[in-house]
Amino acid sequence: MAPNFDFRDWWTKETHKGTPVVVKMENPNWSMLELESPNPAFAAEKDRGKNAKQMTWVLMLKAHHAAGCVAWMANGMWSLLAAIKKRLIFQQGVANSSEKPHKGKLYKFIRGFLMFALFLLCVEVAAYMMGWHFSPHLHMPTTNGLQSLLHFCYVSWVSFRAYYIAPPLQFLADSCIILFLIQSADRIILCLGCFWIKYKKIKPQADMQSLESGDLEQPGNGYPMVLVQMPMCNEREVYEQSISAVCQLDWPRHRMLVQVLDDSDDLDIQSLIKAEVLKWHQKGINIIYRHRVVRTGYKAGNLKSAMSCEYVKDYEFVAIFDADFQPKADFLKRTIPHFKENPQLALVQARWTFINRDENLLTRLQNINLAFHFEVEQQVNGVFLNFFGFNGTAGVWKIKALEESGGWLERTTVEDMDIAVRAHLLGWKFIFLNDVQCLCELPESYEAYRKQQHRWHSGPMQLFRLCFMDILHSKIPWWKKANLIFLFFLLRKLILPFYSFTLFCIILPMTMFVPESHLPVWVICYIPATMSFLNVLPAPKSFPFLVPYLLFENTMSVTKFNAMISGLFQLGSAYEWVVTKKSGRASEADLLAFAEKEAQSSSQLSRHHRVASESGIEALSKLQEQQPKPVKKKANRLYRKELTLAFLLLIAAARSLLSAQGVHFYFLLFQGISFLVIGLDLIGEQVS
Repeated sequence: MAPNFDFRDWWTKETHKGTPVVVKMENPNWSMLELESPNPAFAAEKDRGKNAKQMTWVLMLKAHHAAGCVAWMANGMWSLLAAIKKRLIFQQGVANSSEKPHKGKLYKFIRGFLMFALFLLCVEVAAYMMGWHFSPHLHMPTTNGLQSLLHFCYVSWVSFRAYYIAPPLQFLADSCIILFLIQSADRIILCLGCFWIKYKKIKPQADMQSLESGDLEQPGNGYPMVLVQMPMCNEREVYEQSISAVCQLDWPRHRMLVQVLDDSDDLDIQSLIKAEVLKWHQKGINIIYRHRVVRTGYKAGNLKSAMSCEYVKDYEFVAIFDADFQPKADFLKRTIPHFKENPQLALVQARWTFINRDENLLTRLQNINLAFHFEVEQQVNGVFLNFFGFNGTAGVWKIKALEESGGWLERTTVEDMDIAVRAHLLGWKFIFLNDVQCLCELPESYEAYRKQQHRWHSGPMQLFRLCFMDILHSKIPWWKKANLIFLFFLLRKLILPFYSFTLFCIILPMTMFVPESHLPVWVICYIPATMSFLNVLPAPKSFPFLVPYLLFENTMSVTKFNAMISGLFQLGSAYEWVVTKKSGRASEADLLAFAEKEAQSSSQLSRHHRVASESGIEALSKLQEQQPKPVKKKANRLYRKELTLAFLLLIAAARSLLSAQGVHFYFLLFQGISFLVIGLDLIGEQVS
């Protein structure tokens, strides 16, 4: 007899296992109520209904979330199309680009590549429609006619690209992949070094009590003489709070001199800075104002001129702060003591922090880069090599080391890296203090950031050409020479921008039109994502911007590649020096206490003029004679190279659809959109 699997009797069996519950009701008409556990069949039906409702709600919430994502993407695409229509087609709200495309060889190459890619796309679409693309073996047509002629041309093109274009293209791709892997290995080693420093809690230590003097009458004599230099040029937005912060450094006044090195060519700004210097001088601060009539050598010339003063020989150390930097009061007390215990120490570098890192997407992405630079690169090189590139500001130099290294030279636009390399070749050591932070601000507009990056990537190549033989002939150990040449200069300053631009902006789209050569998925997806993840680690709050950061770095490769080439081959743009535009946001917190003062700025300015006139500063009187200058209206720009590359990558993405290359299609699509956003100047400050 077959077993009975009918569970209906068991399922509907009445059982009363519930415990009676007595509930007192507040309504006097009801004194008590006895509740028993429900019928199991009813409970089961209720649970099944409840689970069904829960599942329905979960599905509805997921659908709502998906609809929200789709709506957000649609809104973003609509905004992008509206920006294309407004800025690219109707030229509304944009200024003339600072670029000169008719003179740029790189722009001409990219534009020619775009035209050729567009032609090839038309050819491939026609072949797709005619069915030639799907032939397992292409044969020469045997019939006559126009269609046969076109078929013959297409078969000839396929044979030509397979035998003559694909091999060298694949060789170039493999070479770039090797460089990519080497650079990735270097990045991983740096991260491992940073993890080791964190694990072992390695940190430069200094005895803060070494500054104290045993002389009770003059306790400040134990403090060394410190010269503080503040180079600036037309820094209307930030000069006030930076001078204020420096003048409030906790250091004996008779042991410190502040030099305000003003290269401004605007008489109004000169007068304002003079008035600010005079105000602090009247408060007892040892501060002087210096202005050069001829601005030769830019920042290096400014610092060189200041160091030539006769009184500099009385000072032992020099601290340098750019115009937008605001050191904390204990900055000197946390940096100077390191020199007491290490006679070979030439430089103590502090870390930068940014007041406006959350201002817009551009500042957030910059913060990721610079957080990795300081947390990983500078710290690891400082701990294990005692050498790194001087950041140009927020650092303290031993004046003896500066003089022995040749002082400030005007031969490149990276005078900070120049002096650091020359000091390293003489055996001087550097220390990086990750816990000593100096407040500053990031460029908020793409135009300012782009010019800054051009200078930062063209200067190292200039310097490499100039000091290569000096490195070879120096007396430092061979492994330090190898580190300077292969890691410091070639890998991180030349190879990185070269393969980033060549691999992802040129080779990848070319492989879409020459399918006989290809790039593996792990090259365009997995390894870049891993490297971006490592870059974001020092700034954990920036993890939501991981994908935008990856796309943005590839987008910036065209600027960095162009700068690297101009510096390597001494092109005209390699010597461009443009002061990074500041917005003054670093002063907002400090200026809250001066709101009333700002409201009465006009009356205070006239009072400054009277005081300055009484003190003999004749230049201030010119301010009242000057007519108000018309303010230039700001506008966003169009960047032709980025726009051309955007259309090139989007065309390559369309071509990848014919080959059903999913990952390549999405990468090219989003990278093309990223270039389009940058080219339309939709990232960063919007002033139009």
